[in-house]
Amino acid sequence: MPKYVIEREIPNVGNSTPEQLKEIANASCDVLRKMGPEIQWKHSYVTDDKIYCVYIAPNVEMVREHASQGGFPANKISLVSEIIDPTTAE
Repeated sequence: MPKYVIEREIPNVGNSTPEQLKEIANASCDVLRKMGPEIQWKHSYVTDDKIYCVYIAPNVEMVREHASQGGFPANKISLVSEIIDPTTAE
């Protein structure tokens, strides 16, 4: 199944409280439950003004639909072509 990295521009998100991040996560999970098991949220990285999310989904349209239903920005959606890590060098 394809994997995507979603860039979400959210000003000042890096200063969110744990409670605010929990609300964001709950909102995403609520939409995912409604959409079914084809789309999966793996994890996200929170930076100063962006959240980078990793999702598995059958197509980019489903990723966009998740963002639309959840009211989240999806400023850039990139298909992951390969995954490398230190073992790639072996």
